[in-house]
Amino acid sequence: MPNTKETLVTSFALFSLFFGAGNLILPPLLGFQSGSWWWLVALGFAVSAVLVPILGIFAHAKLQGTIYDFGKKVSPKFSLVYSILIYAISISLPSPRTAAVTHEIAVQPFFNTSALVTSIIYFSLVFIFVINRSKLLDVLGKGLTPAIILILVMIIGVSVFAMQFNFGETSMVSPFSAGILEGYQTFDAIGAIVVGGVIIVSINLKSKASYKDKRTLVRNAAWLAGLSLFVIYIGLILTGALNHNNFESSITRIELLSGISKITLGNSANIFLSILVSLACFTTAVGIVTGTSDFIKDRLPNSRHAYLLTAIMGCLLGIVMGQFNVAYIITVAFPVLMFIYPITIILILLNVVPEKWASPMVFKAVVITTFIFSVPDFFGSLGDLAPNKNIFSWIPLSEYQVGWVLPAMATFVISNVIEKK
Repeated sequence: MPNTKETLVTSFALFSLFFGAGNLILPPLLGFQSGSWWWLVALGFAVSAVLVPILGIFAHAKLQGTIYDFGKKVSPKFSLVYSILIYAISISLPSPRTAAVTHEIAVQPFFNTSALVTSIIYFSLVFIFVINRSKLLDVLGKGLTPAIILILVMIIGVSVFAMQFNFGETSMVSPFSAGILEGYQTFDAIGAIVVGGVIIVSINLKSKASYKDKRTLVRNAAWLAGLSLFVIYIGLILTGALNHNNFESSITRIELLSGISKITLGNSANIFLSILVSLACFTTAVGIVTGTSDFIKDRLPNSRHAYLLTAIMGCLLGIVMGQFNVAYIITVAFPVLMFIYPITIILILLNVVPEKWASPMVFKAVVITTFIFSVPDFFGSLGDLAPNKNIFSWIPLSEYQVGWVLPAMATFVISNVIEKK
């Protein structure tokens, strides 16, 4: 059985791999805009940014393989295409976004340097961590995560205990679904199947424990990491809601986070916030590039050269994309997420349920249905380029951009009934 120290180190490592740029800058503005409905927004955010990602880690604990194993029951070709697509998205958007956030919050206020210089230094350090693969779990779990949590607790604690509990009005039509869709932007469901693989490989490099012991270790660590994420998100959303009178309604995500830090931490805010942002973003970038490199190495019979080359390419792409500002990267990412997230969520859920309810036929039927009914949500995310929304108004929940949910659930039930009979 795994001991307490192993569980805590693995849990801290999981937390740091999850908690990156989006996890830090998204919740405060969500709370700021939600007013007295902050708790309902927080629940929606927790569904897509905590519950689904932790279920993804549970699925990894069960499979103990790579991202490729998530879609094999649909077909090997589907699984390969899906895996490549996930890693391409991960190193093209969330990984560079961590560098952009670091530059805008942690570097720009102190140094008159370009985003290119920041990206080069940032991803050079990421590369050093990635090539020291065997030490990754201990460095993240023992060194970086406690510092991240400590600074977050300071910011949230001062806000919650020093401010009066009064909230502004909100213009949100559907706070719960707004929270779910904003949770997409954390990339954590995608992150779960990427960094979950990193955790499994890291445990295998350090331990010869049995399948059962590794499954217990990963599950226990996932529970602790999930609880920590939930508490931090609730705190950040509540902090944003409590500060509704202190800022203009047009404030950006980064401006709000910086402003809240100055109110709570005083003159030392910039230093503490810079450390927090740098650590939170850096650990996520390391996890993404490591996960991508692990996957390519696994597909090319344990080639060390493939691992090294993928790490180099991932860091170079991060340097190129990391020069764009955060708002632009978030805008570009949204349609991509509306396309890939529903399929990712369904694959996670199907890999968690008992085998008797998740046969290859069920996998195929549910994934195909989810893909078909997520297309209207994808079109709806294109803004001015979107077709007339009335075309898809007959789909239940389509007005909340989650029109795939009920058809996927119905297909899961029907396909299981058909198979049993």
